[in-house]
Amino acid sequence: MADSIPAPFDVKLMNIVATLMFALFGVMLLAAAGWWLLRQPFFPLAGIRVDGELTHTNAVTLRANVTPQLAGNFFTVDLAKARTAFESVPWVRKAVVKREFPNRLRATLTEQVPVAFWGAEDESRLINGYGEVFDANVAEVDQALPRLTGPLDHAGQVLGMYQVLQPLFAPYDLSVEELSLSARGSWEARLDTGAVIELGRGQAEEVSARVERFLTSVRQVASQYGRTLDSIESADLRHKDAYALRLRGVTTVADGAALPAKKK
Repeated sequence: MADSIPAPFDVKLMNIVATLMFALFGVMLLAAAGWWLLRQPFFPLAGIRVDGELTHTNAVTLRANVTPQLAGNFFTVDLAKARTAFESVPWVRKAVVKREFPNRLRATLTEQVPVAFWGAEDESRLINGYGEVFDANVAEVDQALPRLTGPLDHAGQVLGMYQVLQPLFAPYDLSVEELSLSARGSWEARLDTGAVIELGRGQAEEVSARVERFLTSVRQVASQYGRTLDSIESADLRHKDAYALRLRGVTTVADGAALPAKKK
């Protein structure tokens, strides 16, 4: 029996290429059929499950607001758009949206936790513990929260300064009710007694050092005039190693002037 003649290399190559093309065509055909099938109304969304500790909103309201913004079925709905829709609802800080087989979405939500009011009293803005400002119904929160103001892009810095200063006043039974940062970088605090404290410019270390110097001696200064810390009307800490003090019911020789600056 004669030996068979091996096929030429170019014939083998053509056979391999043809086989690969047929295989690729088959894969593309299956993919197209699968994509067509997934887009058919055979897999409608049956509902949305909402998880998370919700205080200022409820699952029914959330679903009512979000559902009209969703398009597609279980497989084709855009999860990124669904997440954005949830996060656009007041009080929702973060949403994680996943598919839950066979026909539902599951949204795990994190609500905003306000730590202070932000801006003027006629504004409906709050700030959370991450230094993020958000809009909400301020009537729903504890009205005893402090009020912070300043340039919006410095909100985190203002919150950080408040968190540094409040513990300094607390041992003296004083509380910072308002803290503001001006456009020129100057700090001002209003205490729960009504006292206005000009803190000057600087970072937290510089400002807190001025406040500590002030607090260590102001009680003694006030007592010299028969007054307590509640009698402080205003103080200016912008002097180097000193401060100017105004006490309620106490005047100096120059009518209406502040008490002389107290040297360190």
